[in-house]
Amino acid sequence: MARRNENGVTIRAVAQRAGVSAMTVSNVLNGAGRASAATVATVRAAIAELGYVPNLAARRLAKSRATTVGLLYSNRRTPFLDAVLVGALRATNAHGLQLILRDGEGVSRKEAERMAQDLVRSGADALLLIPPFAEQLSGSDIVPELGVPLAAIATGTAMPDVTTVRIDNRAAMLSLTSHVIAGGHRRIAYVAGPDHYSVVAARLDGFIAAHGDAGIPTDTDLIVQHGEFDYDAGQAAARMLLSRSDRPTAIICSSDDLAVGIVAEANRQGLKLPADLTVTGFDDTILASRIWPPLTVVRQPVEDMAFRAAECLIAALGKTESGVSDEIFDHTIVVRESIARQPI
Repeated sequence: MARRNENGVTIRAVAQRAGVSAMTVSNVLNGAGRASAATVATVRAAIAELGYVPNLAARRLAKSRATTVGLLYSNRRTPFLDAVLVGALRATNAHGLQLILRDGEGVSRKEAERMAQDLVRSGADALLLIPPFAEQLSGSDIVPELGVPLAAIATGTAMPDVTTVRIDNRAAMLSLTSHVIAGGHRRIAYVAGPDHYSVVAARLDGFIAAHGDAGIPTDTDLIVQHGEFDYDAGQAAARMLLSRSDRPTAIICSSDDLAVGIVAEANRQGLKLPADLTVTGFDDTILASRIWPPLTVVRQPVEDMAFRAAECLIAALGKTESGVSDEIFDHTIVVRESIARQPI
């Protein structure tokens, strides 16, 4: 029986259009055998003209293994990562694919490149990236050499060589900061996170823009931009900010983990929240609603974003030429008890 793709186009039809054997077409599709550059170009032109897309089930049989999506992630376990894993697994399970993981620090391009190459050597047919791996790999010389589609979630910007699924981080932080300002707060601190994540600049820009829209100055002394997006960094930022004689009345954080660290340190110092201090988070992980006071946050649908990014990768599998896209999901401001009004 002739092997068909979902549109009913067979390899034989492609071979006839290209004027080559079916074996040559199969070799071009699988990167096997020897074919001249001219033959490869002719076959690819016929594939594009006829709209042939290799069937995933046929690919798995030919390779004697399941098609595999690789996920690069930081070795720190967080609720954000848990949501990514659930979304990616939903997509791969729905299509009968495997998901394999590779963890590491990823703070340098060299390390990110090594991890990506290891995953592809281990059999990954596509790579799903979360920050900061997308930032480290985009623009790298190894991206075209990997020969697999790449997609990333929760980046701050679109990328020229990686499909991105994200929210508008600037607009989200602008909205959240404007909400805090509308509550009467004027001495507002900001805990930004590490600058090797592309979301950091976008969110900080939104924080500053909200002050400009309200006609109030941004106190740059109250911006903390170091550390990680984690609990320990939040505690450290809180110790710095709350030791000031003119301490802020509100602290806006670029992640829920940072905000939880702020809340813990404020409680340790005997502050009454939210009366003495307003704290907000970002992401709306399970932590945000489980602590006291529950956090007002920007909610980004991390699980759905990961699902969509994995779907984009699955759609790209088998295509001889696949471009990149940038999809922006809606965000939501979720108001909870961690905000108190200040007299204006």
